[in-house]
Amino acid sequence: MSHPDIPVVAAGLFLGRHASPFAGVDVCTEAGLRVRPGARTVMFTDEVWHFAGVEGLPVQMRDNTTRLDFTSISDPRWRLVAKEYLLARLAPRNEQVAVLPHAYRTPLTLWSCSRRLAETARWLNWLTAQHVGALAEVTQEHCERYLAQRHLRRDQAGAVIGTLEESAARVAAAVIIELALYGELFTADRYHERFIPWGGRSSSQVAGMRPPAQNKTPILEQRILQPMLAAALYLTETLGPHVVELRRQVRGHHEQPRLAEIRIGYQDLARVLHRHTDTGLPLEAARDGDIAGRLAQGWDPTDPLLRISTGALAREAGTGRLRPDLLAAIRPLLEQTLSQVGTQKPWGRHAVPVSRADGADTVPWTLTLDERDVRDLVGYTQTACLIIAATVTGLRASELMELRVGCRRSTAHGQGMLRYRLISKITKGQPMGGTDDEWVVVEQVDQAVALAEQLASDEIGDALVFGRFMFAVRYWKFRDWVNSPAGQRLGLAPIPEGVVNTRMLRRTLAHELAYRPGGLLATKIALKHVTVATTEGYAARPGGAQAKLLAEIGEHETERNLQLVLAEFRNYQDGVMPAGPGARELIEFFDTVDGDLADQAATAPNVVPGDQHVLNLLSKRAQVLHLSAANYCWFSDPSRALCLRLAGTPSADKPLAGMCDSARCPQATHHPCHRPVWADTVDNTTVFLRALGRTRKTERTRLQTELDRAQRILTAIDTATSTDNTDD
Repeated sequence: MSHPDIPVVAAGLFLGRHASPFAGVDVCTEAGLRVRPGARTVMFTDEVWHFAGVEGLPVQMRDNTTRLDFTSISDPRWRLVAKEYLLARLAPRNEQVAVLPHAYRTPLTLWSCSRRLAETARWLNWLTAQHVGALAEVTQEHCERYLAQRHLRRDQAGAVIGTLEESAARVAAAVIIELALYGELFTADRYHERFIPWGGRSSSQVAGMRPPAQNKTPILEQRILQPMLAAALYLTETLGPHVVELRRQVRGHHEQPRLAEIRIGYQDLARVLHRHTDTGLPLEAARDGDIAGRLAQGWDPTDPLLRISTGALAREAGTGRLRPDLLAAIRPLLEQTLSQVGTQKPWGRHAVPVSRADGADTVPWTLTLDERDVRDLVGYTQTACLIIAATVTGLRASELMELRVGCRRSTAHGQGMLRYRLISKITKGQPMGGTDDEWVVVEQVDQAVALAEQLASDEIGDALVFGRFMFAVRYWKFRDWVNSPAGQRLGLAPIPEGVVNTRMLRRTLAHELAYRPGGLLATKIALKHVTVATTEGYAARPGGAQAKLLAEIGEHETERNLQLVLAEFRNYQDGVMPAGPGARELIEFFDTVDGDLADQAATAPNVVPGDQHVLNLLSKRAQVLHLSAANYCWFSDPSRALCLRLAGTPSADKPLAGMCDSARCPQATHHPCHRPVWADTVDNTTVFLRALGRTRKTERTRLQTELDRAQRILTAIDTATSTDNTDD
């Protein structure tokens, strides 16, 4: 590519006054971004590209992300380079960009462009600091030194405090590499035409990234999950309605017209104080901010009037403000009144009693509060709603931020059956403006979002339910409140220290649904209900966001089944056999696997088969494993499944766990892990039998049959467990 009107100043470098091919270009038009009517578009010549007027910006996107400030690059020539580079990444279909052989064909998001600009500015300013006068002077040695320094994380003082994550190092390397890929486009400066950073290696290879073997997001520990979700449910279900009413009262108080500063006398104010003395009603306490202001003005910290709200006294007397001379005159009577009735915060004075979270007693739902306390309590309640929505649905943070007032939908199915849905928007991996989607949820989530709607806005439709939030900050405040005397007064279990974010909550839900399908996330949240809701959401929109969550659950279930089959195979090798109608078939399968391993050992005696090799042999059996509370179901042949024969649906592709009779089904097995369930059944049924009167013969016969069945299964488990151990 040649530019005859640009003087050559170095081999392979073209410089001069040649106009950029993008001069005068409307960036939004080129990038296919719609601008709201009346909003300002972005022109290529602008030194700051501000995309605030673009339609469909995700709620998650902050102002600093939509503002690309090229003045952060010190060299004016390289600002133009950065502009041309980022426009090429935003608008790959531009005719100047589309002909470049190494250009990317997928446009970057504004968020990614903001990150690219930050890295570009760091790289180019570093070159300036290294006295590099032109990009043609850049060598591989510069790239290596910069990346080595960029890989270090430093505090504000410049001290090294760690290293960057691989993903951040990859973006830094990507900028250096992509400035070479788009070099033909640049008119102010460019690398030497024969210079290819890192010899053509990808940015991922340069950063040392490897494809992750598994999801790196950790599972939230049960010791944190249980008290966190239990506290959130208590706050929304027990305190929520009271918080809404208190907030309404505070808002109504602010909407009252402000009193004029009417001149009142000593007797007017004295009548107010005498009324407090006669009724025993405490004086209103001053706000913490007002106390701090008075101290800054030189008030004596021991002054008894320091903590009295003079504004509240003025309103009771019918004026907007107390004159200093009147306050001085009334001081003796005011101090006397204070000594008799004391002070109290104005809100929540007559709080109704509620049951404590631990069920120990009843307490007033709140102590007295000032307006700041009320705002904080509203915030804690909103965070509780957010925690429930994130934990029990798997919604991403970006999808939670897109929820708006009116997003709740419910439809009736049959007698008293309701299905709850949330209308949201997917922004991750979607074009600008996102894609509308809906999420099928359980009742607790619907109630939490309904409460959040009331706290978000009482009047404005289409307002954001949760708005833009930093979950970590909101969670820390929520945890501190739960662990404070206020939370302990309500009987809330303390929440231990630990990191919690929405990614962890999503992965934890998927893991719980896969590994503990019959368990509880917390009080009243049944996982089987969440599973049903998630599956219905997938069926309604197979390509929607809920389908991705179901896919994550499926991955966990596959891994779970493999590990369970491996554990049972190891039990088999140790002489701990399965019991139940399907035990013989399972043992025969394990015999086959054991024989294959023995054959391999004979042909390769120096090779010890690892778990992965064993898992490969067990994988087919793992694919047909289904969990029940009291047995394993090996659903290899639907025509043999007793539950399907009883239901009259022999061609179904999944067992009906609710109709399982594992004592008779030829595909059911019992294992030591199921023993506690059957032992409890034996104990409980025995107690019920002893409590029955002599006349209840039919009920006694039924319970005796169940007891005999449970006892047979329990005995079979114990017998199978000890069968082969006698050889030792």
